[in-house]
Amino acid sequence: MKSSLFLIPLFLTVNHLASESSPSPEKNRLLLEKNWQVMPSSKTAGTGLSLSRAGFSEPGWYPATVPSTPMAILLQAGVYPADLLSSNHLKQVDRAQFTCSWWYKTSFRIPETAKGKTAFLHFDGINYRASIWLNGTCLGRADSIYGAYRQFEFDVTALLVPGENHLAVEVFKPQPGEPTIGFVDWNPVPPDQNMGVWRPVYLTFSGPVRMKNTAILPAYSPENPTVSNLILEVTLENKSGQPVDGTLTGSLETGSFSLPVRLMPHEVRRLQLDSARISAFRVKNPRLWWCNGLGQPELYSATVSFETPGRVSDSDSLTFGIRSVETYLTPEGHKGFKLNGKPVLILGGGWVDDLFLRDTPESNERQVLAAKDMNLNTIRLEGFWGTSRNLYDLCDRHGILLMAGWSCQWEWESYLGKACTDEFGGITSPEDVDLIARSFEDQVLWLRQHPSIFVWMAGSDKIPVPELEQKYREFLKTRDNRPYLISAGGGVSQLSGPSGVKMRGPYQFVGPNYWFEDSLRGGAFGFNTETGPGIQMPSAWSVRNMIPAGHRWPQDSVWLFHCNPSDVFKDFGLFNSALEGRFGKPAGFEDYLKKSQFLSWEITKPMFEAFRAGEPKTTGLIQWMLNSAWPSFYWQLLDYDGLPAPSYFAAKSALKPVQAVYTYKNREVVLVCSDLSGTGKLAAEITLVSFTGRVLLKNSLHAETGYRLPVRLMTVPEQNEPALLVTRLTRPDGTVASVNQTVIPVNPDLHDWEKSSWYHTPILSYSDYRSLNSLEPARVEMTVNRKESGIQIVTLKNQSTVPAFFLSLEALNETGEPVIPVFWEDNYFSLLPGESRQITCRTGSFKSRVSVHLTGWNCEPVGN
Repeated sequence: MKSSLFLIPLFLTVNHLASESSPSPEKNRLLLEKNWQVMPSSKTAGTGLSLSRAGFSEPGWYPATVPSTPMAILLQAGVYPADLLSSNHLKQVDRAQFTCSWWYKTSFRIPETAKGKTAFLHFDGINYRASIWLNGTCLGRADSIYGAYRQFEFDVTALLVPGENHLAVEVFKPQPGEPTIGFVDWNPVPPDQNMGVWRPVYLTFSGPVRMKNTAILPAYSPENPTVSNLILEVTLENKSGQPVDGTLTGSLETGSFSLPVRLMPHEVRRLQLDSARISAFRVKNPRLWWCNGLGQPELYSATVSFETPGRVSDSDSLTFGIRSVETYLTPEGHKGFKLNGKPVLILGGGWVDDLFLRDTPESNERQVLAAKDMNLNTIRLEGFWGTSRNLYDLCDRHGILLMAGWSCQWEWESYLGKACTDEFGGITSPEDVDLIARSFEDQVLWLRQHPSIFVWMAGSDKIPVPELEQKYREFLKTRDNRPYLISAGGGVSQLSGPSGVKMRGPYQFVGPNYWFEDSLRGGAFGFNTETGPGIQMPSAWSVRNMIPAGHRWPQDSVWLFHCNPSDVFKDFGLFNSALEGRFGKPAGFEDYLKKSQFLSWEITKPMFEAFRAGEPKTTGLIQWMLNSAWPSFYWQLLDYDGLPAPSYFAAKSALKPVQAVYTYKNREVVLVCSDLSGTGKLAAEITLVSFTGRVLLKNSLHAETGYRLPVRLMTVPEQNEPALLVTRLTRPDGTVASVNQTVIPVNPDLHDWEKSSWYHTPILSYSDYRSLNSLEPARVEMTVNRKESGIQIVTLKNQSTVPAFFLSLEALNETGEPVIPVFWEDNYFSLLPGESRQITCRTGSFKSRVSVHLTGWNCEPVGN
């Protein structure tokens, strides 16, 4: 599907060269981030009138920054311990304290440059209702200021004073039936339900004419790759009672422009300009924005201003990317996406913010870089996550595609708190339809500048009611030019037809072969927008940090507390059945930990590999989830502490741009490629070794393939004992393109397909790995070379005649704690008898001495 913006005709003369003496833009924004105080209304005698005037003083208010929620503020103030999310400490929080409203108050001075200007006060996100007071005047009350995803602005020009200005905001938490922020069944409900001022508060200043919703959107066509058109949209508002003659000016890499504009008193005009009117909007030989793995995410910058004689009335600085996004259908009817004319296998994870919305630019970047390091190209936001646009900026910069849209929080009665229909969920009344339509518009206008967003998600599990979808369609037709999906599930709309994607699970343990054998549910065909293997064990350090020593074995209620609050994800039942079916009952905590980590690795890697080997019938896969909102055992590639889980490295290995993967159904080794230039000529070495060290197969061959064209390399013969399959691809210059490892059982898991449910397919019999319980010990030598600050080169050599199985490396600081962030070239891997490998470890900004610690299934720990 292609779409284009409707261009409003402008019968105006355009001068393509701005005046040589154009005035410089002045500072036009004041962020109200610091100097806040917060208090529950039940503990203060203040009112909106008194709190928003000088002279109010009362002890006991909590210092705060904004954005923030009451829980984040209480934690920062030391009311609750720093380890509140460990063990079951979260239960100690008194939820009753959040039944009342909470006051946020601050004071500020306006800068000298803002005096005499038009001033607007902005709230980008309040959860859920608020009454707002400034300098003793009520700007609005909770009966009109509501909606977690609405954005509000107030003309406060006449209310600001030269000295201290006082702002007070009374926030009310969401009530049952109100569409709010939510974690569904992924995590426990935050005690405060994330009430609060959860996105920025700021003032903007302008002359008589202000600019709103400024955006530059690309109109690039792959059919004409040597040129791209740009479209500028801006809304001009004359706040004066007089006509204003001014000039809309802009500068970007391709040139400058100026456009005379006359605005009548109090006129609001939306302009859309393209290259037919502005020659600078015709970009020759554009640098394209590509996602991770396909090229560089090239970005451009621009400045757009409205000038009146002698001054800049308002100005915006913009960053944008040039790229095209289209949808297509496979012959089987599955929807896929093209970026700059190239079909892209969407490979990503589901994002979630911190449980108390405490993410920072630093924590966001660590997680986005982790997605990039895993060779993912996409993050799905079920809910417009992010307490600012920082997450979206990072994805623009690092080439991570974003699926942005609504959560299933509003589609099920148990989460929304009111009746929901089977087809449309809970947003069905005229009032709710209007609220969510306006919320959607606010979010799109706020975020459409970001090239990383490639699709808007109008629904999650269900589709929007037709009246709501019609509002979406009418709005997007003139305000944005990228596709939208009616649902992440398989719904069919009266207005736009089938979604073309699927969301049929699984969400609990299935065998590695599931992904290759299933042809009806979540297996490797089409676009699976949400799936995951259930328990994905965190790093060993994170598990110990989460579960106190006295609760580590046997598993008890503390372990269950860190599962998920729903009937089907509340425990370890299915996961432990698979673990015991493979290995027998674990001997204790340490034994359980290593086996559960292997199992997490084993069930994650083939999920991604199957979708790669299944191209072009596969069009996308979103692992549920990428990260965690709190310390959890379910659904994660990167754990809450910021450490890569075993599943992280399973995904990273599976998604190497050039890789040889094992297909469980046919026992074939298949060469896959996600590099637009193809693999080039490769030498493939395929080795199958028993865990006693006996070589069962060793084959060398040459291979080559192109982008998204899987090629069969060979069939692996059956064996009568579990074995380790290792594939190594080498380029003609001797560099290693990739290494992949798979443990092949004698008997694959046998699924009971007829009893499949939306979250799980039962297993009649499990693969047998009991022989791995008694592996012969291996001896691994390790040396660490500190190449430069923040980079360690770890050399490992297996000095044994048996495989050194499932080795794990940790980078520790001087106190013995893990270094975060850490980026290992590989981890949770095995070494064949006599094999040596060099592994690079990057610790980023951590420049102090790093010690490396090695543990393994059948080798003694080694440290440097």
